Amino acid sequence: MDTSALAQGRFRARRAARGSVTEGAARAGLAARGVIYLLVGALALQIAFGDTGEQADRGGALAELAQQPFGAVLLWALGIGLVGMALWRLSEALFGSVGQDGRSARKRLLATVRFAFYVFVAYSVLSFATSRDQSGGGSSDRQSRDATARALELPGGQWLVGAAGIAIVAAGGWIGVRAVLRKYHDKLRLGQLSHRTRQLVDVTGVVGGAARGLVFAVAGVFAVRAAVDYEPDRAKGLDDTLRSFADTPLGPWLLVCVAAGLVLFGVFSFAMARWRRV
Repeated sequence: MDTSALAQGRFRARRAARGSVTEGAARAGLAARGVIYLLVGALALQIAFGDTGEQADRGGALAELAQQPFGAVLLWALGIGLVGMALWRLSEALFGSVGQDGRSARKRLLATVRFAFYVFVAYSVLSFATSRDQSGGGSSDRQSRDATARALELPGGQWLVGAAGIAIVAAGGWIGVRAVLRKYHDKLRLGQLSHRTRQLVDVTGVVGGAARGLVFAVAGVFAVRAAVDYEPDRAKGLDDTLRSFADTPLGPWLLVCVAAGLVLFGVFSFAMARWRRV
């Protein structure tokens, strides 16, 4: 095959992947992510103020959404949006992302990991939407304990769980530091934002990203403890991780701050859906 023809074909494939369909999928996915974080943050605020009836995790957020008018329609819209997010991440893995190093092996590997994650999340949401059993497959806490127990039974299971916990702590730190340093500016169409709007986006991005990173890091610490103690119950899902903030000397006020940060990250996701370069 002619080299120039092959290069031209690859260029057209990349352009198609960057087309309006992929852009729409990306923006729908970011908006769907925003909905989930808004709901999780709101549920965590309810827990902080004494309402412990709901799980502050993805399952709890879906159950809350299902109770709203047109809940089934909203769940399907959310699931389809997350499918869009997964497809966008797949296009980044195959063709690269925006930015000077968007086609680097590191960026493509990161996009592949995100693709796999959002495939799982989209599947869980769509399964919830189609199932008559509104349990959502169980709480994140039970899922974390079950997965940890199975991993600990494997040869070298303690090392595996410990390494996974350390990786989650590192991911949380990476998320938080990048948020504080406003690395997301590289992906925003800053020229379309007024000075006031940019300030508001920075508040949601910095505070929301820092809160999200903190939650990841603390969940990773619990996983490390589960490995060290060889005790699956030490592992915590999102709900138990959030509740643990209320058990600190600061009491429920630390949970209030973290929950508010997650709500802000939801708002930030909407801003990214509007102004992110795709």
